[in-house]
Amino acid sequence: MSRLTESAVEDYAIQLFERLGYGYFHSDQLERTHTDEVVLSDRLTAAVKRINPNIPELARQQAVADIIRIQSPDTLANNETFHRALTEGVNVSYNQHSQERGDLVWLLDFANPDNNEFIVANQFTVIERTDAINRVSSKRPDLVLFVNGLPLVVIELKNPSAENATIKAAYQQLDTYKHTIPSLFTYNALLVVSDGLEAKAGSLSADFSRFMAWKSVDGLSVASHLVSPLDILLNGLLNKNTLLDVLRHFVVFEKSRTEDPQTGVISINTVKKIAAYHQYYAVNAALVSTLRATAEPDRVQEPPERYGVASVKDQAQGDRKAGVVWHTQGSGKSLSMVFYTGKVVLMLNNPTVLVITDRNDLDDQLFDTFAATTQLLRQEPKQAESRQQLKELLQVASGGVVFSTIQKFQPEHGNRYEALSTRSNIVVIVDEAHRSQYGFAAKTIDEKDADGVVMGKKVVYGFAKYLRDALPNATYLGFTGTPIESTDVNTPAVFGNYVDIYDIAQAVEDGATVSIYYESRLAKVALSDEGKHLIAELDLELAQDEQAETQQAKSKWTQIEALIGSEQRINNIAQDIVSHFDARQEVFAGKGMIVSMSRRIAVALYEAIIKIKPEWHSDELTKGVVKVVMTAASSDGYKLAKHHTTKQQRRLLAARIKDNNDALKLVIVRDMWLTGFDAPSLHTLYIDKPMQGHSLMQAIARVNRVYLDKPAGLVVDYLGIAADLQKALRFYADAGGKGDPTLLQEQAVAVLLEKIEVVAAMYHGFAYSDYFAADTGRKLALILAAEDHILGLDSGK
Repeated sequence: MSRLTESAVEDYAIQLFERLGYGYFHSDQLERTHTDEVVLSDRLTAAVKRINPNIPELARQQAVADIIRIQSPDTLANNETFHRALTEGVNVSYNQHSQERGDLVWLLDFANPDNNEFIVANQFTVIERTDAINRVSSKRPDLVLFVNGLPLVVIELKNPSAENATIKAAYQQLDTYKHTIPSLFTYNALLVVSDGLEAKAGSLSADFSRFMAWKSVDGLSVASHLVSPLDILLNGLLNKNTLLDVLRHFVVFEKSRTEDPQTGVISINTVKKIAAYHQYYAVNAALVSTLRATAEPDRVQEPPERYGVASVKDQAQGDRKAGVVWHTQGSGKSLSMVFYTGKVVLMLNNPTVLVITDRNDLDDQLFDTFAATTQLLRQEPKQAESRQQLKELLQVASGGVVFSTIQKFQPEHGNRYEALSTRSNIVVIVDEAHRSQYGFAAKTIDEKDADGVVMGKKVVYGFAKYLRDALPNATYLGFTGTPIESTDVNTPAVFGNYVDIYDIAQAVEDGATVSIYYESRLAKVALSDEGKHLIAELDLELAQDEQAETQQAKSKWTQIEALIGSEQRINNIAQDIVSHFDARQEVFAGKGMIVSMSRRIAVALYEAIIKIKPEWHSDELTKGVVKVVMTAASSDGYKLAKHHTTKQQRRLLAARIKDNNDALKLVIVRDMWLTGFDAPSLHTLYIDKPMQGHSLMQAIARVNRVYLDKPAGLVVDYLGIAADLQKALRFYADAGGKGDPTLLQEQAVAVLLEKIEVVAAMYHGFAYSDYFAADTGRKLALILAAEDHILGLDSGK
């Protein structure tokens, strides 16, 4: 009987590639003069000639030479330079008819995959001199995929039956290669690690937690768990068509700017990101639906099957409704929008793309994500600062990626917004598309003068109407992190039905997000019966009107704010948060966020916390362990006004809270950063504010991001929101989603107790309880004896 070995897994992978149309070569069969050559130059030269027959030979030779000569001390910078040449073409110039002419030489034929040469090679040895003392390193990755002679994919394999040969070990091996044979990774598009039973892909800069499995071959459904993940990844991601599509449209080099608080030195950090499978298939499905909605001829395909809810496949061609992408919070929704925009700009012949949010801070956050990925967008996005600038940005013949808040579409007079453009090549992307203000319906509200005195009544419409007034022929695509309610008629009316769904259960299973646990600490902080009754009444009114604009709701909010913000209660919460957060930090060092009901309470809570921990305070923005993130005016009084932050200051605080090495560990917010804010190391959210529905779902998702070995996020409840969480879960399940937004802490405790019971059974006959009363010397001896006891068991090893 043959044994399962690493070599057997390698042979199996080669067979899969051959079925996909790759040619197989052992590294000895490849044409190289020296083992430090990583590009197969003869094959690249032949491919460039085949793909660019109208470019003079000297110019083609120059392009090949430019690619082979890419070298700097920074491997990621080299990789970005190469990626730009790969996806945008190599700039060349040559003399034609006595005139200098500029042109592009393409290294790959993206339009015709079969016009490229795909090769899988095993045991590809690279010998390179790398460090200051000219040390020679010799490394041999298991498999390298060459496309037109370029080493685009490096695969490291392990034996699934060997105890220590894990895919984590394969990742660490690739990490070693990056430092010892960096020239190979100048040309890298993807890294893959697998032992046959697990298979994950990641980018050159990704840490192990960001290597992701590819779960679907066709985008229609998640593959069976009985199929080898290696089969799924190779067939789903590394087939010729998908690999080229991912290379061109689903890779970004995201830039972030950080300023050293001590020196003021500004540095630009780059992270290479590649679409996960759910992003890839969702974006392509949204593009197919967009082409249908814009009535492009002869390009309509069947969209993916859905979860038993309405699909865009039932919609008419040319209806201007591209659909809704529901991807749970934390699963990369913002980046999916970037990928979609980058590809739709090419497919619709330079359309104008308008990105709409309904909050200034969300507009800033999303704009920053787009601004950090301009290479893929092929243009600089613009953020409309005023209604006038918005009009100027939209009244163009074509092109442009424009950001605006929905409120800028409120007409200054009357109930009709002026038409800004009747063009049909305008795509409007709306984030959190489910919100009620995006509707068409009319409602009557109070009309007030400058002093707030009610002068009469007026009729206003949902912003969807004003958007349609301004851009009557635009196509609309919605993105949401939470599902559309079954009673919501506005969202389907504006955007159409679902394009793609990626729910909590799938995101947690894939490792795209972590689980969230719920802990009630209501008993730790007393809330009077009157307060509980008022909150219950307010919940009822919030349920009837998410915007809670009624005078009655505002009055109740004021009464509740007074009860929740009492001095004794704030002091109790401050004491509890400090002790609870310190205990959390001992388990996993990360960050926390506190959600307060009002700015007054936020500031009072800050003052109570720094009384307990004075060393956490600093007046300087660049120092201190705890900060309040809010805006305030001079008229609010000095206590609140001193915590006012500008947009630039909030960006600095955001950079601090995202940096796990920074001293800032806790932020106190009212509304800011509760949607769209992404700080992976946030592990605890303290809620002391009435919340429900979409707002609650979005807030708790702040702690579901993947970060290093963060096991889960935790939501701590000081106000009794458990019932609201249950309602949110029921609505989530009714909308077709799977997975619990939060898991009760009791469930985690039950699992822990079960494991403790198993461990205790393993120590049957061993007096482990003596350890707790023993002195240090005896404790050390007992640990060794305990190890010996466990190793002596049949299953101990």
